[in-house]
Amino acid sequence: MRILVIEDEHRIANSIKKGLEQETYAVDVVYGGNDGFDLASTEDYDLIILDVMLPEMDGITICKELRKNHVHSPILMLTAKGQMHDKVEGLDCGADDYLTKPFAFEELLARIRALTRRPKTSLSTILSVGNLHLNPNQFQVNRGKVPIKLSRKEFSLLEYLMRNVGKILSKNQIVSHVWNYDADILPNTVEVYVKKLRGKIDVPFKDEKPLIHTIRGFGYKIGE
Repeated sequence: MRILVIEDEHRIANSIKKGLEQETYAVDVVYGGNDGFDLASTEDYDLIILDVMLPEMDGITICKELRKNHVHSPILMLTAKGQMHDKVEGLDCGADDYLTKPFAFEELLARIRALTRRPKTSLSTILSVGNLHLNPNQFQVNRGKVPIKLSRKEFSLLEYLMRNVGKILSKNQIVSHVWNYDADILPNTVEVYVKKLRGKIDVPFKDEKPLIHTIRGFGYKIGE
């Protein structure tokens, strides 16, 4: 999953980025309101963490403009303000949730998990395709009763495929959801990671149908 953090306090923003990346998320960080709005408007994010008090363009304005422009990514507002009217204003502008600073990182994670479970494609905590099961909260993958050990990036790629079961995903779509905006991506990076995944969830299970499919000229999909 790919998350955008728009937060002008560098220490907080970088701390969030570091923590989320350890949880397998791909994270982009922007410190100003204008740059944050531009990136949120042009890139596809699974979640936006948005501070209210920002230089140039404040978080409330950003949120309102994103909703006007039909950007439907879940938005989690951050602010040092704790008054009820500030929370109401944030939610009324189109935000999905509200977290007051200072906050525990565990609470931030819980709210992110709750928000990213809301789309119809991900109502279940456990993602399943045939006898392949992925638990995004526990970072566990099993095929049947056999546990499968994946790297963080392999896990993120598999999770994205499984959240879009049956859909053909282009390489560009995969890169935009699994890697950071400024990541150094080679032309064959996606192919390399898909091959690694096949080597762990398909190749060892000779008696099972392969789950990851290459749609030549279009991309990849997962399904029975």
